[in-house]
Amino acid sequence: MPAELLSNLPIFPLGTVLFPESALPLRIFEARYMDMVRDCMQTGAPFGVCLIIKGKEVGRPAEHERIGCLATITDWDMEQLGLLHIRTRGSGRFSIVDRRVQSDGLILAEATPIEPDPEEPLAGKFADCAVLLRRIVEDLIEKEPNALNRMIGEPYRYESSSWVSNRLCEFLPIPATAKQKLMELPDPEARLEIIHQYLQQHRVL
Repeated sequence: MPAELLSNLPIFPLGTVLFPESALPLRIFEARYMDMVRDCMQTGAPFGVCLIIKGKEVGRPAEHERIGCLATITDWDMEQLGLLHIRTRGSGRFSIVDRRVQSDGLILAEATPIEPDPEEPLAGKFADCAVLLRRIVEDLIEKEPNALNRMIGEPYRYESSSWVSNRLCEFLPIPATAKQKLMELPDPEARLEIIHQYLQQHRVL
């Protein structure tokens, strides 16, 4: 059966790439995104995060990649009037079919969900990637005791090819456009092959 269309999906163009199961904190202050967050929190609906191609995160609506990732709000606070801090978690990827811009500058899209990565166990040849990621997580835990504030959220699935590949992608010191291409790959093992080769070439592994 064809995937159900995501209708009127609000899009938040950013200068970063959101991966499934990623933790993404955001500071919200523009009226259009304040309204978007309010509506999402009231309904429990996600919004879409897409990498900016042309433009900026603030001001006029930016041009953005067609493939993005859904973000669900998991926590929020407003310590200062007019400045909202939210924490989101990436879920499924999507592909935009069409979009329109509201009078307030908020982008609404019609999008098709993309099938999630197949749940494949981590192949033995990539075991060193899981070891590296475990070290990264242990360092994060040591520096940030509060699990809600860590860059990598629980559960930690070191046995999952998809989870390990996506988490390492977030930490690679590569351009956002390269991360976008990795996020779009439908095969987590292909993603891991690229990451593994990069880490070996740079003598991280």
